[in-house]
Amino acid sequence: MGYAGASRTLADAVDSPSHTVLVVDDDSSIRFLCRVNLELDGWAVREAATLKEARAELGAGEVDIVLLDVHVGNESGIDFLRELRDRHPDLRVALLTGSAESPALSDVHADAVISKPFTLDQLATTLQRIGPRAPQGAG
Repeated sequence: MGYAGASRTLADAVDSPSHTVLVVDDDSSIRFLCRVNLELDGWAVREAATLKEARAELGAGEVDIVLLDVHVGNESGIDFLRELRDRHPDLRVALLTGSAESPALSDVHADAVISKPFTLDQLATTLQRIGPRAPQGAG
């Protein structure tokens, strides 16, 4: 995942996160990796292991970005992305996938696609690029 030998420092905004990322992935280790590193970058992070949990999290409060696995268990992240576009057209979505070259992604309207395995820098840079504004500027 690109974390070996990586050195991280706490962002200025870590005590008062200004933007929220919802990480939707059935793999608890991916969710944990994203949570720890995005929180270090100043993001508030919420997690969902299923699409049902993701829908509940979206209803529970504002989310700026959804980090969405293409396959969430036996459910389709692609179908969920289409649902998000219908219900939350301005919500930014980054897809996580092990197969970025997949023809299934050719007609999908994601704001970004992050290929697995990814580096921590790729994760942070992608969310900063598509986010409302970089969380490091907060506080």
